[in-house]
Amino acid sequence: MSLEFKIEKNLNEELGRVGVLTTPHGIIQTPAFVTVGTKATVKALTPELVKDLGSQVVLANTYHLYLQPGDNLVKEAGGLHKFMNWDGPTMTDSGGFQVFSLGEAFGDSVSKIAKKTEDESLRSSASNKIEGNSGRLMDIDDGGVNFRSHIDGSKHRFTPEKSIEIQHNIGADMIFAFDECTSPNASYGYQKEALDRTHRWAERSLSQHKKLGVEEQSLFGIVQGGRFEDLRKYSAQVISQMDFDGFGIGGSFEKEDMYTAVGWVNQILPKEKPRHLLGIGEPEDLFGGIQNGIDLFDCVSPTRMGRNGTLHTEDGRININNSKFQNDFGPIDKECECYVCKNYSRAYLSHLFRAKEMLAGTLASIHNLYFITHLVDKIRQSILDESFFEFKEEFLKRYYKY
Repeated sequence: MSLEFKIEKNLNEELGRVGVLTTPHGIIQTPAFVTVGTKATVKALTPELVKDLGSQVVLANTYHLYLQPGDNLVKEAGGLHKFMNWDGPTMTDSGGFQVFSLGEAFGDSVSKIAKKTEDESLRSSASNKIEGNSGRLMDIDDGGVNFRSHIDGSKHRFTPEKSIEIQHNIGADMIFAFDECTSPNASYGYQKEALDRTHRWAERSLSQHKKLGVEEQSLFGIVQGGRFEDLRKYSAQVISQMDFDGFGIGGSFEKEDMYTAVGWVNQILPKEKPRHLLGIGEPEDLFGGIQNGIDLFDCVSPTRMGRNGTLHTEDGRININNSKFQNDFGPIDKECECYVCKNYSRAYLSHLFRAKEMLAGTLASIHNLYFITHLVDKIRQSILDESFFEFKEEFLKRYYKY
């Protein structure tokens, strides 16, 4: 196995823990926030900027890289690390979330997280000209998924075996089994049907991974089950019995699920293997996830919010487009140590956004990624210092004005 995970300290009477995850391309101090680089790039940032702001690991998207520029080209370039010039640990998702985006969630207000927006690139790029039945871009069966590209409408098919082959070509350190991410509005009956399909796909993914024999890559199985306790626990039991190197927790969530569904699952999953919560990145959710045993998180929200002018501060979010910041010459957050807060003012960022300058998105993304990345680092340290609950209360009270 090319992945080693060592737990250094447990959170008293809770599932949370601090650990060290060793990959072929470096060590990850956990819990850690995983920066999303969907198309082998973190939007508006160079890999050097991503590294300098403190990111330990980057996640790329299987679906998007398969369509553009093509996983074979990435392999020919020497793999993801060389292609994007990132020498640290990497991950790729399975493409399963795109099944959700192109299918159940397509053209609707349904999302993975209640009150959050869907995968922006899929929803904004898709055209009515390439929609399939019922306005969707995909059709799912027990064998896999048929879908049309959101780029040009061309037809494609993903199976568990195909997803693993693509991810092997991309060459990330940690990859995921192909799964079906369901809508939070799906019925119990459909959740159960999708869950059984996900379990069968997990077995096929694992078999293909072993068949291809790429020892430097580690495969994570994914737990599904929606918001139903019995399905979540059942999924955790089934997936944990398979020979995966780590585990992802996927599907649809709401705020309280960080303290319920995640806890249900992590009480069952093997303690000695890492756990990744897919698509979660709000401060409150990070505390809830870590308290309940999550080691890794990924989410596009820091950079997406940044490009829209929404910035994290210790006192909550601000919208830099608000007129009150035009003459504010202080930093985004006076307590932040990021490059942006050390060198630029709120007034300057306000000017950049109003002038529609490209630098606006770059500076805002640096700040937001630094804020979230270092928030998780601080949570990690608070567990080591045995001050987690005090830090959590203090931070959330200030950020959310509790």
